[in-house]
Amino acid sequence: MPTKGIQLDANGKLLHFLSIEGLNQQILTEILDTAESFTSVTDRTIKKVPILRGKTVANLFFEASTRTRSTFELAAQRLSADILSLDMSTSATAKGETMLDTIRNLEAMQIDMFIIRHQDSGSAHFFAQHVRPGVSVLNAGDGQHEHPTQAMLDMYTIRHYKQDFTNLRVAIVGDIMHSRVARSQIHALNLLNTAEIRVIAPSTLLPVDTESLGVQVYDNLEQGLLDIDVVIMLRLQKERMRGALLPSEKEYFNLFGLTQERLRRAKPDAIVMHPGPANRGVEIESSVMDGNQSVILQQVSFGISVRMAVMSMIVGQSGLQAKA
Repeated sequence: MPTKGIQLDANGKLLHFLSIEGLNQQILTEILDTAESFTSVTDRTIKKVPILRGKTVANLFFEASTRTRSTFELAAQRLSADILSLDMSTSATAKGETMLDTIRNLEAMQIDMFIIRHQDSGSAHFFAQHVRPGVSVLNAGDGQHEHPTQAMLDMYTIRHYKQDFTNLRVAIVGDIMHSRVARSQIHALNLLNTAEIRVIAPSTLLPVDTESLGVQVYDNLEQGLLDIDVVIMLRLQKERMRGALLPSEKEYFNLFGLTQERLRRAKPDAIVMHPGPANRGVEIESSVMDGNQSVILQQVSFGISVRMAVMSMIVGQSGLQAKA
């Protein structure tokens, strides 16, 4: 799904943020560096900067979300934007209105930025193609395609704890086939010159072209975790599965659940991540999720700064200065 031409301007700056694919290392590094400049904002008594003052941001979530929606709302608020959050399950689209009509009606309310989560792959790209000039679109997850801001907060988390990507071994474990997060993570890790990327999953949860993404594939968790620096667990995307891809959740945990014993195969200072929501006892043991190697809650905190960074870089195209 080509997005480079639509999400970057002639100077290579962000107009929209739809996909990691099609971006470059410079853009990703700028996002990470800008996010780092915003971390001090979250520690202030008054957690606001005026970058989006006078701008209106619309959250359009056609799928359920807690972390992504909340952190986008907080990010926009801390940039001083006006926020319009709509429950799209009760919107006119649920009554038969087309996506294009939805865009036109919301634009009539003078929206400056749309944050969209939708169950169909390519929906954010469709929005970006049809909004009027000067209006931006951020992809908060589209079908099985991508979830770029989640990938960037994951990259920020990795850089925060490990500093450099070039010597790292990273393992992504779980439902690769249905995970938009995994696709974005793999693109980002490759762009940041990660030494080795492994995906670990049963064959029924792997896309047919997995190796073409620039990863090493393992179907055995113990082998795949050997000498790993970063472990990223994924939940089973049961809502996107068609047919019986797994015998049972119990059997899945027995083979692919991350336990303390299995984590010992990784390096002693390995960190454990999860984009959430996590299913305890299905893909991860509670003692691991709550253990001292887990940085899952820190990921959520970093998500605010990363989303502030992306939004500020986009509005920079209209002459506003993205300074914390």
